[in-house]
Amino acid sequence: MSIKNRRLIKIAEPKPDGRFKGPLGRIDYICASIDAWMVIGNGLVARGFKSLEADASCLVFASGVSNSSTTDPAEFDREKRLLERVMQEHREKTLLYFSTCSVYDPYSSHSSYVRHKLSMESYIAAHHPAYHLFRISNLAGFSANPHTFLNFFALRIRTGAPFQVWNRAERNLIDLDDAVKLSLHIFHQRLFCNAVVNVANPANEPVPRIVSVLESVLGRKGNYQLVDRGSSPIIDTGPIRPLTEELQISFGQQYLERVVSKYFMHG
Repeated sequence: MSIKNRRLIKIAEPKPDGRFKGPLGRIDYICASIDAWMVIGNGLVARGFKSLEADASCLVFASGVSNSSTTDPAEFDREKRLLERVMQEHREKTLLYFSTCSVYDPYSSHSSYVRHKLSMESYIAAHHPAYHLFRISNLAGFSANPHTFLNFFALRIRTGAPFQVWNRAERNLIDLDDAVKLSLHIFHQRLFCNAVVNVANPANEPVPRIVSVLESVLGRKGNYQLVDRGSSPIIDTGPIRPLTEELQISFGQQYLERVVSKYFMHG
């Protein structure tokens, strides 16, 4: 969809470049088509939806906290206040909210970020008529955000900056395109309505192997130290497994290499 077929929905004062200044002074991006397809956010997930065909009944909320390691209450409050506002103004739309599979990771499950995401899930379930709560694992996609899982390691491999690799840690990676495809299919087919569903790879990958694949694709050796610690999320992907087959999403042994090459081969 071309930019000429888009309009901005004003829920805050506009800036000269068309962006909106949010309630805490942060810039929140709100973009929709003339047919009222509405995407809240400007990060990796939001950009995965904005180029798609409009659906007037859907509200995609993807304006979350960009750094999952933050403990800043203002970051969490910004998302909460924006979510409350758009929910009040668009109760007629089905809300697609993106949460995190970190709730299943023993190391991360008690973090401020995870507690915030669980709180947002509960708020939506209590106050919005129709919704889908998608718990997403670690996304792979084109993003300038240095805090994404893959970008964190890729940046340090490129620059030679020292970092640690936890040798007992595993992470679950999914291509943004596959996550969007699954989420939209679930929405359009009215599956898992008013419920939580995990959108993730059926298999985790050891973090040392992920770093090794990044090194191979980037053609550089990372300056890292192996540390004997880590944990692995236990994510139930059984409910979406028939959908991955239907949508011909091919998870498998070469998935990691394909995804890393797709987004980092020319980086």
